[in-house]
Amino acid sequence: MSDRQSEWDKYLLGSVLFISLVIGGGTASGLYTDTLIEVAAIITAAAVFSQTSGQRVPHSVLWLLVFAAALVILQIVPLPAAIFSGLRPELLLADSGLVGETRFRFVSVGVGRTIECLLYLVALAAFFLSVLRLRTEQVQGLLPFFFMGVICNGLAGAIQYSLSDDIAIEGLLPFTINAGLFANQNHFAALLFVSIPFVVYHGLFRGHLLSGSLGLATLLLLLLAAGSRAGVLIGLAITVLSVVFLSARSRVSGLSILAIFIGLSVYTIGAWTKIEAEAIDPAFGRGEFARTTIEGIKENWATGVGFGNFQKAYQIYEKEGMIYSKYVNHAHNEYLEIAFEGGVLAVLLMALYFVMLFMALTRVRRDPLQKAAFLSVSFLLIHSLVDYPLRTEALAMTFAFMNAIIFHQGFAARSAQKNELIEIDHNGDKLFVPIGTSS
Repeated sequence: MSDRQSEWDKYLLGSVLFISLVIGGGTASGLYTDTLIEVAAIITAAAVFSQTSGQRVPHSVLWLLVFAAALVILQIVPLPAAIFSGLRPELLLADSGLVGETRFRFVSVGVGRTIECLLYLVALAAFFLSVLRLRTEQVQGLLPFFFMGVICNGLAGAIQYSLSDDIAIEGLLPFTINAGLFANQNHFAALLFVSIPFVVYHGLFRGHLLSGSLGLATLLLLLLAAGSRAGVLIGLAITVLSVVFLSARSRVSGLSILAIFIGLSVYTIGAWTKIEAEAIDPAFGRGEFARTTIEGIKENWATGVGFGNFQKAYQIYEKEGMIYSKYVNHAHNEYLEIAFEGGVLAVLLMALYFVMLFMALTRVRRDPLQKAAFLSVSFLLIHSLVDYPLRTEALAMTFAFMNAIIFHQGFAARSAQKNELIEIDHNGDKLFVPIGTSS
């Protein structure tokens, strides 16, 4: 009975993942759909953690999340105003009216937005840690929920593109749907290309070659229809790498694939930047956003301006000739934006995460599902160089799910166990028995 009850963990977390992919495609702040997803993730995590689990959470991952949450909390705690002397411009000294005395200040120039970001982080961390507590077969069981969410987005996108080249759906969700179930077509393209490694895994390692091939062809066609030329380039690159990387077994081949991965990553970054900066908007594009954001980082490197406050602080550093009717809501470079909002401590936490992710590469090469997750995470991080995909609940939850697969300790234990077992056929069923044991 306990085994059957434990399956509810998988269904609860799978439902949160599916719902986030269906209604979490908005990029605006204060969306009630995002709040629903975050509350559902936290409640589900509480239910998962109320049960005992044999899976351990890596201490390095846990400490990284603790430090990240502490950094956000620090930004909304009243601090002596003297601390900020010389650390930021007068225009960005946060209003002390909330604490009632002028001798105290907040790091965040917009406490409300930073509290929203804290809830965002807590929900993602709760979902991530909950998946880490599942058994490996339950983690694999979350893939159908992910695929269902991708299929819903794909069907919505196919219907839109079959009706018109430019169709917007209003009233269905609290944001305008422009591509799939997303407000931003580039984020819709990001969901499509991060799905490719899992589709390849589904075809090569789960015995569904036909459905995997059809799914892959559909994803590439949708990428073409989405009109994101950079998305098409990334889609092709991640397809080739998925087939080769997931098939690689030896250490030599793994190093070769890593070299190819780095080369294609650099090429993809250059291609994306060239397309977006030159073909779309040469005068008012990502290059100008980056230059302005870097100016802001230089004057706020010690503390940052507070998470969620990019739009408010960016305007101070904007050149007069760059002010148009459309305002800049994000830096279109996740790393610059995080550095601007979180300061040097946020940069250190990002560096720590990248070190942990690189170290995980030596372990994930033993399991194809972890390899697929590593590829998807890597390309989503590359995409973050020129966009802000992780600012949407749908892609952020997907990112948390994929990281949970990468850092899950159960896959390594299962691989070690399989090395001591031999597969036999017993009345049509595949069984693993210890080597040396007769059947």
